[in-house]
Amino acid sequence: MDAQTLRRCLSRIAHEIVERNHGVDGLALVGILAKGDRLAQRLAAKLRELEGVQVPVGALDVSRHRDDLHLRRPSPHGPSAMPRVDGLTVVLVDDVIHHGRTVRAALDALLEYGRPRSIQLAVLLDRGHRELPIRPDYVGKNVPTSESERIEVLLEEEDGLDQAVILEGESDPDP
Repeated sequence: MDAQTLRRCLSRIAHEIVERNHGVDGLALVGILAKGDRLAQRLAAKLRELEGVQVPVGALDVSRHRDDLHLRRPSPHGPSAMPRVDGLTVVLVDDVIHHGRTVRAALDALLEYGRPRSIQLAVLLDRGHRELPIRPDYVGKNVPTSESERIEVLLEEEDGLDQAVILEGESDPDP
C-alpha cells in the first residue's frame, strides 16, 4: 500500500463513519497506540474537513490489558490521553487487525475511562486469522496473509513515509 492508497482508504473510512453515524455529533475517535493514534488524528482531520466539526481524539495504551503478558514483556507506548467518552459513540482506530487480541485489550482499557454509548472499530488493514469474535465496522483494505507473514505500517509522522508492506518471517503477536 502506497501513500496515495493509504490516504484514499482513510478518506473512505471517514465518509463511512459520517454516513453510518448520520454526522459526527456525539462521536469520539480513540487510536490504539502506537500507530492507531496517528491514524485517528488523520481521520479527525478528514471528519473536520467533511463536517466542519472538531471530533475529540484520544490515544489508548492497551499494554496492561493484553492477555499474553505471560508470554512476552509489555511494550508500553506512553500514557493514554483520553477525551471524555461517557455516552459517546467511540470509534476505536488501529492500523492492522489480526487475531483480534489487541482490540479485546482496547475494549477493556477503554472502559476504564467511562461508559460509551457504543463502540465501533476502524482498521486500516484487516489480515484475517481472527481468534476472537471481533469484526471491524470500517476496513480500509482486506489483505490476505499467511500466518508466517506480518504487515508493517509506516506513517509519515514516525517513519518519514506512508506505506504498508508485507514481510516474511515471524507473524505479529496480534495486530
